[in-house]
Amino acid sequence: MALRKQYHFRTSQRGYCAWSVERLVALARTLPTQQIALSDIAEIDEPYWFDDSSGKATCRDIAEHARLIDEAELRFPIILSSDHRVMDGMHRVLKALNAGLSTVEAVIFEKDPEPDYVDVLPDDLPY
Repeated sequence: MALRKQYHFRTSQRGYCAWSVERLVALARTLPTQQIALSDIAEIDEPYWFDDSSGKATCRDIAEHARLIDEAELRFPIILSSDHRVMDGMHRVLKALNAGLSTVEAVIFEKDPEPDYVDVLPDDLPY
């Protein structure tokens, strides 16, 4: 299954940072996997895809995320940053939550990789 081009975004003192998810997956391949309690994933109870900067979600937007959640593969671990924030795998987290699971398989960076882009807005990235 080919990965669609996507990025993990985070604001920082250096500006808006973006990591290529394809690169994160490659870097995380050798990290040990572990079970993480869904209750420990803060993003479940925070705005994640639709924050103040992206406007309000439309029903079409929600339907697209529902499709991606349905298609998500729980056999692949999610990727967490060194501070245990989701860098890749939120659709898998929500699939596990909807299935009534209490944990999800994850890998965690001890030290976060440098971002691929710094001070670049999402709409300015190659997709």
